[in-house]
Amino acid sequence: MTNIIRTLQDTDRALLPILAKLWDTNIAGLDNDKQIAALAGAMLDEARAKRVWDSLDDAQRGALQMLIGAGGKMQMAKFGRLFGEIRQMGAAKIEREKPHENPQSIAEALFYRGLVAQGFELSDAGSRVIIYVPDDLLPVLPVHQTGYSNLKAPATGRDEPISIEPLADLDDIQPQPADTSAVDDVTTLLAYVQLHSPLVEGATLAADDRAALLPYLLRPEDERVTFLFALVLSAGLVEIQTGRAYTKRAETRRWLSAGRPAQVRELAEGWHESHICRDLWHVPGLHPEPGGDLDDYDPAIPRDTVFGLMATLVPRQEWWSLDDFIEAIKVLEPDFQRPDGDYESWYIRNDADDYLKGFESWDAVEGALLEYYVTGPMHWLGLVDRAEDAARLTAYGRAFLGQIPWPQPPEQDDKMIVGTDGTLLVPRRVSRVDRFQVARFTTWGAAGDPYTYKLDGEGIQRAADQGINTGHIANFLSRVLEDKPIPPAITQLLENWRGGPTAVVSLEHLAVLRTTAPETLEKILDTPGLRRYLGARLGPMAVVVRGDQWDTLHDALGEHGFQVEM
Repeated sequence: MTNIIRTLQDTDRALLPILAKLWDTNIAGLDNDKQIAALAGAMLDEARAKRVWDSLDDAQRGALQMLIGAGGKMQMAKFGRLFGEIRQMGAAKIEREKPHENPQSIAEALFYRGLVAQGFELSDAGSRVIIYVPDDLLPVLPVHQTGYSNLKAPATGRDEPISIEPLADLDDIQPQPADTSAVDDVTTLLAYVQLHSPLVEGATLAADDRAALLPYLLRPEDERVTFLFALVLSAGLVEIQTGRAYTKRAETRRWLSAGRPAQVRELAEGWHESHICRDLWHVPGLHPEPGGDLDDYDPAIPRDTVFGLMATLVPRQEWWSLDDFIEAIKVLEPDFQRPDGDYESWYIRNDADDYLKGFESWDAVEGALLEYYVTGPMHWLGLVDRAEDAARLTAYGRAFLGQIPWPQPPEQDDKMIVGTDGTLLVPRRVSRVDRFQVARFTTWGAAGDPYTYKLDGEGIQRAADQGINTGHIANFLSRVLEDKPIPPAITQLLENWRGGPTAVVSLEHLAVLRTTAPETLEKILDTPGLRRYLGARLGPMAVVVRGDQWDTLHDALGEHGFQVEM
């Protein structure tokens, strides 16, 4: 905080005579430093401070008491919304407007009495403008007379909530329980990146790769893929090089080898701290545009503020209203993502192509972001159950907010089923590192519980491209089967591929020219104008016709006197 001397030094000199008159001190004929010293002495005199205090009306005293109760400072934008603007004036305008006698707002009445001042402070998001009470002025103000600590903000039209009450009427709630499917879908995503090194557009997978990946996710939602990809980037599991995504092998294996609770925790805490997951850009119906302060937007700051408030506001184990939560944030910390309180410089359009500016757009922007936090990432990560306009913290959610230790529920590992035809059924409870390995040497089938994979030549070839040979696959299957025999068909497949794809065959549709006598075929093959349309011989009276030459060959045979039957 700043003391009264420093405050007066930073004050426009045109205001000093007004303050001297109000605080009953004479500064005429003094140089600037002595004026400030004399005025500071008067303002720190308890008798004078009481007279100025008594000159305030109830609304003005209430505003000052609220500011003091908030620690003696508040962001200027919030203070202005509660108590009005402060017009900045030079000497001529002060003489003409007399704001100390005719203030146009509560804030202006306090400012032109010297009870509050405007300054700057540094936050995580940079410099921001604040309204404050000089720290050495606080002890001399008679605020104790009315017990300011028990007062709520005046002129807000609502009481400040201390907490959000649990929902009493649960009849209409149709819950969508949270799960930990994000862990399973991240495993699938990591396997896809490992196999395909997909293209990246901005901070997400290219459209073709997203479309290719979606069918293999438990929850095939395009927006969720974008979130999960940003999450693996934030967690350091994936990196981008020359426009393509690659797994970081050591980090990926470490995460895959962890237990599910630890995996959930790492993903959730990674999102909390992420500078890559720019949630505002993924709120349905909002379209932020580059430029201005948005270029410096740090998404980790609003998340941290909101989760700190959520930990104290919402019930721990009961359902609560999402609307009540949003309204509470609007009252307590409306500028949670705009530390400077500026609602004019961001360019954000809605689906109707209208720009959302001013505090009147708070519900459409900030409110929508808060709803996205809860119904999107927090639900996806298993932190909240959701319903229509309602939410409830899970055990993971309470741990995420620091209310309880992180849960460590016991895990019951399921067994992988290896079919005689090479079909592998992999339940969700199989370790993620094992499913990741299966995905590297098989052809992918349906996602679910269990996942379906097929061991075939295509998968084995893909594995070979990654340096995984048939011996590695056989050893893996032996471990999964706990040393039971590998099914004979799989053993034969692996044996056929042991030296490479020597057992590959092809099936083709062919057009065949067949003659009624060997001499006829010899004559055709001896004729250059006909031989050009033909491929490999299939015997003494048959030969392959080249791919698209059938019609032309038909005409040429007729021209050379051969009768053709189709």
